[in-house]
Amino acid sequence: MPPGERVPALNGSFAGVGEQEALAGLAAGELRVRGRLADASNATLYSVVGEGDQELACVYKPVAGERPLWDFPDDTLARREVASYAVSATTGWHVVPPTVFRDGPLGPGSVQLWLQQDGDDPAEPDEVVLPSPGAGLIDIVPARRVEAGWHTVLEAEDGAGRPVALVHADDLRLRRIAVLDVVLNNADRKGGHVLPGWSGAVHGVDHGLTFHEEPKLRTVLWGFAGARLLAEEREVLGDLARDLDGELGELLGELLTVEEAVATAERVDRLLSADRLPRPRGHRTIPWPPF
Repeated sequence: MPPGERVPALNGSFAGVGEQEALAGLAAGELRVRGRLADASNATLYSVVGEGDQELACVYKPVAGERPLWDFPDDTLARREVASYAVSATTGWHVVPPTVFRDGPLGPGSVQLWLQQDGDDPAEPDEVVLPSPGAGLIDIVPARRVEAGWHTVLEAEDGAGRPVALVHADDLRLRRIAVLDVVLNNADRKGGHVLPGWSGAVHGVDHGLTFHEEPKLRTVLWGFAGARLLAEEREVLGDLARDLDGELGELLGELLTVEEAVATAERVDRLLSADRLPRPRGHRTIPWPPF
């Protein structure tokens, strides 16, 4: 059975589409490429699956289009995308959009539901509206104008030498992403990878640089560093630990190396034992560029 078809699905909704419906359509529909997202480092293709009323917009990332990296094994990023969705779906937080691994016009790769905005017309496939990066919750502002309820992550200067700050809101939706990123060992949580969803939802995308055995956490969400875990977070992580010891762990073993799957369970255990979100370690703790 293809790994994407075994991903646990909950009864959530993304871009107005039920999660199970999206998974079925992404896995089985005819995949047709409509264009390329030019700013992406790897081949990232705006595509559609299905026909007529069953057509879904999606992002297709073929393995053949992955750029080699010095610190991640070649030809593994698409499977890491699918593994990230599997963990996200298990938490019930609906952070990562439905994602499957399947064949396509350029060979096998990950296929993820496109996060269209409220009010977008899916019947107008030639007018692609890019989701607003940061979801209004991550921004770069003048350093002296950081509002209450926002965390400063980094202070720097803009091109004109004026002091600016990278900030994010103290928001539960972002905090859930931050917790998930610790579990995934996400090495690339940029502000541009946090996108708005329907009805006030906030989602995270671009999870190819995840699950490394070595500590790689790089994120713009360090404002939560050192915070004690909430009761809800401890409960979700406890359930996740049990799932990683069962079917979810078996699935990650198919998508990743056994060592990476084991390291994921160990990160959950350490997070629960510490009972607080980690603080930055080392010199490269923020992805560059941050958006």
